[in-house]
Amino acid sequence: MTTTVLAAGNHFIRPGLFTEAVRAAAGDTPLDVREIRFDWPHTPFGPVAEVSEASGSEDQMIEALRGVEICVTEHGPLTERVLAASPGLKLFCTSRGGPVNANLEAATRHGVPVCYAPGRNATATAEHTLTLLLAAARGVGDTHADLRRGTWRGDYYDYDHCGIEIDGATVGLIGFGAIGSRVARVLAAMGAEVLVHDPYVAPESLAGIARPVPLDELLTRSRIVSLHARVTEETTGMIGRAQIAAMPRGSVLVNCARGALLDYDALCDALESGQLAGAGLDVFPEEPLPAASRLLSAPGAVLTPHIAGGSRQVAHKAAALVADEVGRYLRGEPLVHCANPDALR
Repeated sequence: MTTTVLAAGNHFIRPGLFTEAVRAAAGDTPLDVREIRFDWPHTPFGPVAEVSEASGSEDQMIEALRGVEICVTEHGPLTERVLAASPGLKLFCTSRGGPVNANLEAATRHGVPVCYAPGRNATATAEHTLTLLLAAARGVGDTHADLRRGTWRGDYYDYDHCGIEIDGATVGLIGFGAIGSRVARVLAAMGAEVLVHDPYVAPESLAGIARPVPLDELLTRSRIVSLHARVTEETTGMIGRAQIAAMPRGSVLVNCARGALLDYDALCDALESGQLAGAGLDVFPEEPLPAASRLLSAPGAVLTPHIAGGSRQVAHKAAALVADEVGRYLRGEPLVHCANPDALR
């Protein structure tokens, strides 16, 4: 019996990558794989009906899912309307680090398990974090811009303009998950004293790498602070004016996690006043970044357009992670990364 699969890709994880990975995971199981490509990242993702981060429309998904049993995608929306119109759908796999493009409550009611791909971009994001951290600590953003304008700024060698070395510096990481732990290991190897604030971290996992501390202590001691927390009610806006003011003057702040963690107006004020010497930012309160954003002219800011998780290896890893779930489903094995296990009952 042939199983029908929809490979709903985009310009990052191409449909063919999903197809190749699913066929490899399926083994000898006959598959009819249909492909569709959404326009992300050429068109930014955003809310689609009740899901927060998706690409493509409900109508496109409904049409593409006709007669489909399994869907693998990165941003395709799984909404109440899509589920109601797709009674044959039995498994939905999103290659995101979390199932943000799926209505889990509705999927559970419709008996559709939703799988995701945790840790898919941990290495890429950790490496990008270190890129921005080093660039911001040494003033690379402003000096690069000056040279591109034809200005040789020798005064950056003035003591007041010199940057921060990692060796011997105290670096604070807020969050110690798959990304933060990778960043910590590299920083420790470079000679930094690494402090971590994460209420959920097991102390033994920090041994020989970092030391757990309360948030207040981390902020007052760290010359460089990097954010790696998830966005929850507790963490939304957790770094604001008071927290930035608590950091040593001339510190550096890095955010490759989520824009909602940080008060960007307070950040710009701190960069303009010299409270912060630099900032490395890959995520923003509004994306794409508006042309009038203060961040575009803030001194010491090194900016990238939410690309920390983008590498060719990530595309292949993400496709393989969801394809492995498809293989387990076809073999009747337990799903490993299922966000709504009640759908299986």
